[in-house]
Amino acid sequence: MKRSVLTRYRVMAYVTAVMLLVLCTCMVFKYGFDKGEGLTLVVSQIHGVLYIIYLIFAFDLGSKAKWPFGKLLWVLVSGTIPTAAFFVERKVVREVEPLINDGSPVTVKA
Repeated sequence: MKRSVLTRYRVMAYVTAVMLLVLCTCMVFKYGFDKGEGLTLVVSQIHGVLYIIYLIFAFDLGSKAKWPFGKLLWVLVSGTIPTAAFFVERKVVREVEPLINDGSPVTVKA
């Protein structure tokens, strides 16, 4: 597996998690204080698009790492739970790092 697969996942995990926290903050202001309805709409749409990209990259990583369905589902759903993606991302990185080959030349003994 290439390092770029993990890097894409990591970037989208952080971006999606941050956008979800921003969206939660916007929702508090929208429903708690009747402020920022337009901003909430924009942030929710941006988060939705970014979450779809996150799903694609997480599924790609899961298929290349040969995760069981339950683990893949947990990683996919973690993008919908505020702050969960931060913790799941760290665990995924620890598990996937050993599977990465950097494309460095491998010496073969004859």
